[in-house]
Amino acid sequence: MSRAVVNAHCAARPGAEVDDPWDGGLAAWKFDGKIFALVGALDDGASVKCPDIETARLLIDMGHAERAPYLHASWVRIPGRAVPESDLRERLTTSYRLVRAARPMTLQEAFPPA
Repeated sequence: MSRAVVNAHCAARPGAEVDDPWDGGLAAWKFDGKIFALVGALDDGASVKCPDIETARLLIDMGHAERAPYLHASWVRIPGRAVPESDLRERLTTSYRLVRAARPMTLQEAFPPA
C-alpha cells in the first residue's frame, strides 16, 4: 500500500482537506481543521485516531499497529506494509468519522454522509 493510496482514500472523504503544517512533506488530513490522519514523508504508514485508548492498545497488542509518536494514546500508527489495505482503509474511515462526529451538526450536515 502506497502513500498515494492513503491520500486518495482520505481525499475521497467529504470535507477532507490536506495540509503540511510543518513544511516537511507530511500530509495532515483534516475535517474542519481537526486532524484525522497523518501520513509521514518517509514511509507509507499512517497515524489515525481510535475511539479510545483501549482500542488503540488492542490494535497494538494484536500487532496491527504501533504507538503513534508524539500523539495522544488513542492514536496509532498503521505501518503501510504491516496490514492488508482493507484494514488500513477501515481505520482511516473510522478516524475520519470520529473527528467528523465531534464537529458541530450544522457543519456535518453541509457535507454528504460519511
